[in-house]
Amino acid sequence: MPSQASSQNRPVIVCDSLDRTFTVRHRAGLLRRRRVDVAAVAGVSFTVQAGEMVGYLGPNGAGKSTTIKMITGILTPTGGRVETLGLEPIRRRTELTRRLGVVFGQRTQLWWDLPLADSFELLHHVYRTDRRRHDANVATFVELLNLGPFMATPVRQLSLGQRMRGELTAALLHDPALVVLDEPTIGLDVVSKHAVRDFLVELNRDRGTTVLLTTHDLDDVERLCQRMMIIDHGRVIHDGSVDGFKATYGTHRRVVVDLAEPAAPLTVPGASVEKVDGPRQWLSFDRRETTAAAVVAGVVAVAAVHDLSIEEPDIEELVHQVYTAPRDPAGDGDRSGTVP
Repeated sequence: MPSQASSQNRPVIVCDSLDRTFTVRHRAGLLRRRRVDVAAVAGVSFTVQAGEMVGYLGPNGAGKSTTIKMITGILTPTGGRVETLGLEPIRRRTELTRRLGVVFGQRTQLWWDLPLADSFELLHHVYRTDRRRHDANVATFVELLNLGPFMATPVRQLSLGQRMRGELTAALLHDPALVVLDEPTIGLDVVSKHAVRDFLVELNRDRGTTVLLTTHDLDDVERLCQRMMIIDHGRVIHDGSVDGFKATYGTHRRVVVDLAEPAAPLTVPGASVEKVDGPRQWLSFDRRETTAAAVVAGVVAVAAVHDLSIEEPDIEELVHQVYTAPRDPAGDGDRSGTVP
């Protein structure tokens, strides 16, 4: 049966003013060391509802992995509260583990010298799952992730893409209500990335499994998630839908024009020429002030056009804008499109 997040329909994840501080030592002389407290996570608050697929983004050192480790019971918060599947992760970690699936891109939960099939069989005994359900899950996931040819292959002989597909299967055999993925597509080739993404979409759609995804690959978020959170310097600075994020930050669009012959930069009301390369020109405009149709009409009115296209803002560029935007000194950050 598809996994259910909670019989009481409570949020799958609750983080309330969550803090995590680490103490590091810096040299303060030839023999002396100075203790410094570093806030990896500072006052993070959010909830994740059952069935959501949420992208959790941030640069290296922003606090993504620290948050994940507190949600899964690996780290104890130094302040605030975290609840996962209705449980306090640290105090009830064993119980939580039976309802949680975790994949860390750089760590393995498979047995290195055993074939995939044997690793999956061992997990049946570790989680004490129903035999019929286990066998059905193995058959389903092996087919969806095209693992059939590698079931007899020792894990150490698998490629990174093959191993990651095996990791996903291992994390899901016990029907977890929540799956936490930390950089699941890192280092994968294009074919393996597509296989993993398609699999996660089907898992969420058919089983209602909640997915929290941390990644540097913004294509993962754009293709998989309806909602995205951005963390920087330990604080959530954006929480909202992916489309809402684009609407909020992607105010500028481009019209790329191939003219019949090279020309000086065009003068078009409401647009400015960013770049000229022979007969091709890039015109930028603010969608709050004008429309693509008006810009195209303006171009056609002043020049002979061979071809043209409209470029939407690149999500990676937009996220970079958020990272580099000035912050409120109080640390509240930007909450555009915040999800209640």
